[in-house]
This record gives sequence, structure tokens and C-alpha cells, in this order.
Amino acid sequence: MDIRLIKFLRKPKFFGTSDIKLWHHFLFWSIYFIFNTFRWTFIHDDFLLSLRTNLIGFPIHMFLAYLNAYYLMPKFIYRKKYVQYTIFIFLSLFIMLLVKFNLTYFLVSTDVMPEGPEVISTLTIGYAVQTMIGEVYVISFFTAIKLTIDWLRESSKLHDLEKRQLKTELRFLRSQVSPHFFFNTLNNIYSLTLEKSDQAPEVILKLSELMRYLLYATKKQRQDLTSEINCIRNYIDLERIRFDDSLKIDMNISGDLMNCKIPPMLLIPFIENCFKHGANKNIGEMKIVIDIHVDNDYMDFKVSNSIPLVNKEYVYPVKRGGIGLSNVKKRLELGYGKNDYDLKIFEENKMFNVFLKLKVV
Repeated sequence: MDIRLIKFLRKPKFFGTSDIKLWHHFLFWSIYFIFNTFRWTFIHDDFLLSLRTNLIGFPIHMFLAYLNAYYLMPKFIYRKKYVQYTIFIFLSLFIMLLVKFNLTYFLVSTDVMPEGPEVISTLTIGYAVQTMIGEVYVISFFTAIKLTIDWLRESSKLHDLEKRQLKTELRFLRSQVSPHFFFNTLNNIYSLTLEKSDQAPEVILKLSELMRYLLYATKKQRQDLTSEINCIRNYIDLERIRFDDSLKIDMNISGDLMNCKIPPMLLIPFIENCFKHGANKNIGEMKIVIDIHVDNDYMDFKVSNSIPLVNKEYVYPVKRGGIGLSNVKKRLELGYGKNDYDLKIFEENKMFNVFLKLKVV
């Protein structure tokens, strides 16, 4: 026997591969042995003959099964060496055929195939073919069970890995929002302090509310929709300070918002882009319309902003390095099924529009 196979069989992990314990192997072969013994007992009408035959045959079954599943397949099939595998498996079957024939002949009966129509006391082609087919059946049955267990184990590992990766990526995407949002808000406070504006305390208060929301809400996978709307309102109030009457904001909320959940900071990037790519670049009257309506477990969110007059080549998505739209798309893909949301971005009547239909319960 190949010395590498001997070393492999000696390793403790041999019976622990694919989360299969030693007692699993013992139970499998015990049940199979008992079943086969009684099956051949009814065929031969001789329990002792069946018992002795199986005591000789089963060690051979087990050796070939383990040799194929744990050595030949990993060494040849998994490496796509099919010719070498075929040669070795037939060589193994032939050697085991000789061993079984001689053990049966000298220890059990000179009739090595008592179930046959005639007495067989020599190594015939018919005996060889039937015996090898029987061994192939046992090998295939055992290998199929092992491959199934391996596949289930790998599928479970892959599923767990995908879940951990999903949670990690979602946490990362949510954490991206906070620094970006605070950067803009702190700029607003800085401008007010330079002007010694009386609005500074109110702005700081609103910022503290936003900080409280971000510190606690973003740790959750879902947050109350009402909390998210309050966050939007605070954000709008903070941004409104930088603009005069030229900025018109119309926010409409309707429907039953109770028990509605939404990923935290999901809608803020859309609102933020209206100011960053609309109000900041617009000359003349600027209009932002925000509509939020909940009906039949779904939220319809629509935000529209005027197309900037000074930049005819305006493109809605945020500039390179920003998080905005790409972040939201990624979060929706990771956190929802395809039928749970619908995101559309389009231009209509000199307005850029974002429409998001999202399952909120």
C-alpha cells in the first residue's frame, strides 16, 4: 500500500472529515452489515454461511470505499487525472477480487458463489465481473453519501460566510454616511460662527440630535421610519440656514408610518445630493420637493430638485469619492430582495427625480 495512504488513514481527522465522527462510520457499516447479512440469509437459507461471507466481504468493501473516497478521488478526480484514476480503481478492484476469492474458497466454501445456478470453484470471468460490479456498487453508494455530506457542509460554510460578509459590508456602508454628513454640517456651523449668527446655538442643538441618531440608529439593521424622517427634517433645517428665500422646499408625508422600518441613513444621500448638486450650483429660484407616502407595507419616496442653471452638463450621481447613489444602491442590493424595492432616477420637466418604492414592514 502507498505509504501516503497509510499515513493518511492514521490521521485522527480521517474519521472527522466533513464533520463525520467515528461513531457515524461505525453506525453506517453496522447497519449495512446487519442488513446484508439477513438479506443473504434469506437468499441462502443459511445464517452462518451469510455471516461468514459478510465477515470476509465487508473489510474489503470498507477498504475499497475509503481508498476511493479519501485517496483516489482527491488525488486523481479532483485534479482531473481521469485516466490514472481509472487505472488505479480497476487495479484495486482486481487485487481485492483475488483476495476475496481466496479467502472465501479457503475459509468459507469451495463454492465461492453459492447464489449462482452452478458451483463455482475457480476464478471465472463471470465470477470476476459480478464480484467487481458488487464492489463498484458499494464504493459508489459510500462515495455518494460522503460527497453529499461534503456538499452540504461546504454550502453551509458558504452561506455563513456570505451572511458575515453581508453584515460586515452593510456596517461599512452605513458607517460611510456619518463622516460625510458631519463634514458638511460642521462646515455650516463654522460659517455661522464666523458671522457670529444667533442661529448657531439652534444649529448645534440640531446637530446634537443628529449625532444621537447616528450613534445609535446606524448600529441597527432597521430603524423606525419616523426617526429617519426626523433626521431628514433636521438635515433640511441645517441646510436651509445657508440659503435665502431663493430656496423653496416642499415636504409632504402621508400614510400610516407606524411599525414601518427602514435602513438608517438610507434616504439622506438623496436629500444631500439635492443641495450639493442642485442648490449649491443653482442661480435663481431653486426648488426641492420631497414626498413620502406609506401604503400596503410599501413606502413611496420621491425627491425632486431643479436642474442647475449654471451647469448644463449636470449629472445626478455624486462626484468621485462620494458615497451617495452608489452607496444606496449597494445597500438596497445587500439588504433587500429584488421584489422588495424599485429605484428609478429620471429627468422630467426640468427636474431631476428619484423614486424609491421600498418594503417597510
